Amino acid sequence: MFKGLLLDKADDGATRAVVTDIDEARLPEGEVLVDVACSTVNYKDALAITGKSPVVRKFPMVPGIDFAGTVAGSTDARYKPGDAVLLNGWGVGETHWGGLARKARVKADWLVPMPSGLDARQTMAIGTAGYTAMLCVMALQDRGLTPSSGPVLVTGANGGVGSIAIALLARLGFEVHASTGRLAEAEHLRRLGAREIIDRATLSEPGKPLQKERWAGAVDSVGSHTLANVCASLRYGGTVAACGLAQGLDLPASVAPFILRGVTLAGIDSVYAPQARRLAAWQRLASELPKDLLEANTETIGLEAVIALAPRLLAGQVRGRVVVDVGAS
Repeated sequence: MFKGLLLDKADDGATRAVVTDIDEARLPEGEVLVDVACSTVNYKDALAITGKSPVVRKFPMVPGIDFAGTVAGSTDARYKPGDAVLLNGWGVGETHWGGLARKARVKADWLVPMPSGLDARQTMAIGTAGYTAMLCVMALQDRGLTPSSGPVLVTGANGGVGSIAIALLARLGFEVHASTGRLAEAEHLRRLGAREIIDRATLSEPGKPLQKERWAGAVDSVGSHTLANVCASLRYGGTVAACGLAQGLDLPASVAPFILRGVTLAGIDSVYAPQARRLAAWQRLASELPKDLLEANTETIGLEAVIALAPRLLAGQVRGRVVVDVGAS
């Protein structure tokens, strides 16, 4: 038996979340059994736990779209007991039991060896959010963006993706502008590396199809009118890496930025990214993300505190990253 956060459907259709003892025999099939050390709470996890969106495809479900720990048993030759590993994506926490429990059984193909220079807590301080931020940075660089190209905007700046994107871009020498609805956190964003703070209200309402050229690139985790306004405000040949939907799934935009300014909208999928891309992203995170900033951007909680945290995260009341020490009380 082991402790885990289990989601199920109540008689009235509502999602019921409870931390309980789980029999190891109930774990889904997979080649590798992992003793989970740390997980985290992402936006998608919060949606699953609160039932605000149909993230979970089947019940019961252990949420947690990423985790880090140690191999306890393996039938795959690539992994042996004692190996340090991490996992993010692949539908874990949605269709396959995830990381918010002390044990997980998963497919070997989904695992990533622990990057040199990082431990379980640090990888979960980065988590899917930080990994997604790195994929966004890589996409911008793939399109030729350099610090000399001009300033880069990061929306949803106080969130997990946004805060780590700021730190990564600043360390690479970019002038970073940060859009946030929590202007009281401006000093925190400056410590991460932001040079200019923008009130998200200036981007979140309907805007003109083409606007003043302001940014050479952008990382957007918001969607909806914000993403439309960002596209309309990019400089000629600019790229926006889009990875989230905090404002909405819709994109009320026109083709004008794309056909008149050569703007690129690069979609970022962290769930099913190929292994080579994953390994490259995690190795870059290990070497390029300042550990002191990562630590200052992270809080740690126990498994019992996750349920109460989820609605706060959805309400935009959580700054930076949250690591879940699944062994803590």
